[in-house]
This record gives sequence, C-alpha cells and structure tokens, in this order.
Amino acid sequence: MKIRNHRLTRDDGSALPYLASPHAGRGISPRFLVLHYTAGSSAAGTVAWFCSLASRVSAHLVIARDGSVTQLVPFNREAWHAGQSRWGSLSGLNHHSIGIELDNAGCLIRSGGKWVSPLSRRSYPDREVTVACHRNDPPGTPPCGWHAYTPEQIEATLECGMALIDQYSLADVLGHDDIAPGRKRDPGPDFPLESVRARLLGRSDDHPERYRTTARLYVRSGPGPECAALPGTPLPPATEVEVLAKRGLWWEVDVIGEVNGVMDIVGWCHSKYLEAL
Repeated sequence: MKIRNHRLTRDDGSALPYLASPHAGRGISPRFLVLHYTAGSSAAGTVAWFCSLASRVSAHLVIARDGSVTQLVPFNREAWHAGQSRWGSLSGLNHHSIGIELDNAGCLIRSGGKWVSPLSRRSYPDREVTVACHRNDPPGTPPCGWHAYTPEQIEATLECGMALIDQYSLADVLGHDDIAPGRKRDPGPDFPLESVRARLLGRSDDHPERYRTTARLYVRSGPGPECAALPGTPLPPATEVEVLAKRGLWWEVDVIGEVNGVMDIVGWCHSKYLEAL
C-alpha cells in the first residue's frame, strides 16, 4: 500500500474505499499509530456509526475481518478515536496519532453456555475465542473471553502500518490500553501487539522467543484443548521451542529439532508449561 495526499491507495495507485466522517478535527503531524477494537458486530456497522452525526467519534481506518480497509479521515487531520489519553509527556493522543479500528467484539462473557458480547448480545463459537487475562488487570482477576482477530486483519494492519510509518516516520505503535490503561482494554490480549510493533519498526528484538517445556506438553492443531494433538507429542520436559504467536495463554510454537521421531512440529500449546531460556 501507498499514501497519496494523505489517502491510502493500493500499490497500483487505485483508491481504497473512502467514506468521509464528519468527526474530524484540526490538522496534525502524527507521531504514533494507535490500535483499537471496535467492540461492534460488523465493520459496516462501525463505519456507518463513525459517519453518523450522532456518534461524535471516528478513526482514520477501519479494518474488517476479511482484511478489507475503509478510510474515514485523512491522515493529516485529527480523528476522534483516543479520548482522554496520555503517553509520556503528551496528553490527548488524538492530536498526535493515527487511529486504526479493527472489527472485533472485544471482551466476551459466558452466558447460556456461549460466549456473548455484552454490548451487541451476539454469540461467538469457542473456536473464535481466546480465554485470557488482560495485562492491565489486577492480580487475581479471573480470565474472560476475547474475540480472536483473523490472520487477514493482522496482515492488513501490517500493510497499512508499513505505509504509514514510511510516510510519516511514526515513532511507535500503541494500543488504546497503553494510552488509557485505566479506562480501555483494546486491542486486548489476542492481538499480537509486540510482534506487530517489532515488525513495523524493524526493531532488533523481532526474532522468535525461545522457551523450554517444564512438563510433558501436547502441541495441538489450534489454540485450545479441543484441538487435535499433533504427531510426536506430548513433548518431554526440557524440550526447546520458539514462540511464533500468542493468543492469550495459548501460544503457537516451532519445536526445535526432532522429538519422538518427528521433525518440524509446529502448533499450539498452553504457555503455563513453558519457561523462558
């Protein structure tokens, strides 16, 4: 993707969907990229809300679950996505940042044997939910469900982020929960913020973390105990793995070397039984 006249375009120069939100403020020179979840039930619904006179909120981009992108505010104008916020010596991050909203229901509650959004009352299947605690929760807070992001959304976030950082020399990639930690919880524990930040900013820590198992550990085809165990598992204690991705307490790992006669084991396991090397 590229940016022309503060609008996002495809590499061939063709325009991406643009629907102007009435909620845009003064001109800005953005320094940060701030990531959010919508807590809504669809990207189209979020775009419509941001474009309505009643909402009084907006963002620069909305990324749907299929990875499609809609722009609502030029990148050199203030969007109203951050609210009361602070980062370092700066307050009011709307004046200093570009906001991306990802279509995601956010924190879910268990009701009637299903995971349900407390806002929309829509239910979600277990395969789309990560059970985890938020990093800003006080000790002892029980975990809740979090709507999982799609690979297409993560890839689109990276593509948009690369174009934005290249154009505006942004200094950092932040979550809403970084700049308003007592008030907001998005993008939440399912979003791989550290990995995305490292890839976008080209930091030297953008390499797999290495761990070893502390007990016999099954590696599964997906992030949950209901997913099938992979051939070659359970791994014996002290097996070394590299962490590729994290979905709350479930991590995707690449097992180092041959284990139980099987090479190239890549799958998901519970992080409780891993310790950092």
